[in-house]
Amino acid sequence: MANVLWLQGGACSGNTMSFLNAEEPSVCDLITDFNINVLWHPSLGLELGDSLKKLLRDCINGTVPVDILVFEGSVVNAPNGTGEWNRFADRPMKDWLSDLSKVAKFVVAVGDCATYGGIPAMEPNPSQSEGLQFLKRQKGGFLGPDYLSQAGFPVINIPGCPAHPDWITQILVAVATGRLDDITLDEFHRPETFFKSFTQTGCTRNIHFAYKASTSDFGQRKGCLFYDLGCRGPMTHSSCNRILWNRVSSKTRAGMPCLGCTEPEFPFHDLKPGTVFQTQTVMGVPRELPTGINRKDYALLTIVAKDSTPKWAEEDIFTV
Repeated sequence: MANVLWLQGGACSGNTMSFLNAEEPSVCDLITDFNINVLWHPSLGLELGDSLKKLLRDCINGTVPVDILVFEGSVVNAPNGTGEWNRFADRPMKDWLSDLSKVAKFVVAVGDCATYGGIPAMEPNPSQSEGLQFLKRQKGGFLGPDYLSQAGFPVINIPGCPAHPDWITQILVAVATGRLDDITLDEFHRPETFFKSFTQTGCTRNIHFAYKASTSDFGQRKGCLFYDLGCRGPMTHSSCNRILWNRVSSKTRAGMPCLGCTEPEFPFHDLKPGTVFQTQTVMGVPRELPTGINRKDYALLTIVAKDSTPKWAEEDIFTV
């Protein structure tokens, strides 16, 4: 049996909501089929008050083993490094996290805030937020760049705002069943099984992307969202169009641009007006291009693609 302890720092509970909606496997499957014991979770835990504090201290002193420590939300250090802005069970949450991370066999950061600091860590960052082992792209974070859990692993990051529910449960299963050695982590400690490909992989608008056929309206079923609406699908590592949300759809399939929430820089452009849902261009060429593409070659490709665009690329292919 693998004991899972789930704590929440500076968070909106979005990843908890995502986790509770997991389907393959579901939260119930984790317990009944994979022998996972949820010691405590903000939405599922039964312990309150003194009983919760006793459970946490039993975990720290080794009376109750912590096989997987899951943390959701940013680590809040304000004010002045005390962490008093985010208290939990009579202590700053960061103090609980510091003690529990020393005894946990594995540590999993769920969501953008826990992995990179997320929205709370945007400048000027009044809450002094950071991720467990990263602050945006800089390695270090709250636990430091050299942190390793009791099993010898760095923090396993599952970013997203929120993270896909099945990314969370499938990684928990991999850890609980001893198969984590089969999973490769990238430079940001993300499991490559979910984050090696780009969000664009599997996007139903790829044909429109290839012919530079754009749309400037939300919710449309035709046209690429990259050229006008600021879609970051070609530059964002995620499997949102391979492992669909609710097994049904994704943001781009629903006509909304990818915002790149699995990348350290999210949210991009400091949320300045006119930058979030608008592609930034230089002489008509997107300022930020898909990974690995030369700007000069891209400009030439654009001219050729637009000249050869078939009429059907402008049609709505999703007819009933």
